Amino acid sequence: MSGTVRIVVDDELISGRDGQTIAGVLIGSGRIAWRTAQHGERGVFCGIGVCHDCLVTVNGVEGVRACQRRAVEGDRIEREVRS
Repeated sequence: MSGTVRIVVDDELISGRDGQTIAGVLIGSGRIAWRTAQHGERGVFCGIGVCHDCLVTVNGVEGVRACQRRAVEGDRIEREVRS
């Protein structure tokens, strides 16, 4: 795969490499935490979809594991707030 993929994160356009996961694009743009939980900010911890610390809303669908979902051109990503 080659080229770039552009996604919108909390109304900000960011770019990554085609084929990257959403978490990869977020980390590549300097974002290491994007979910707020009871004990603070969360991002990727395990990277294999087990810990659920990387949950985001993608195109209106809540609870998507950013480390498992490939970024697709035009995706709209929103942070999640969980208690």
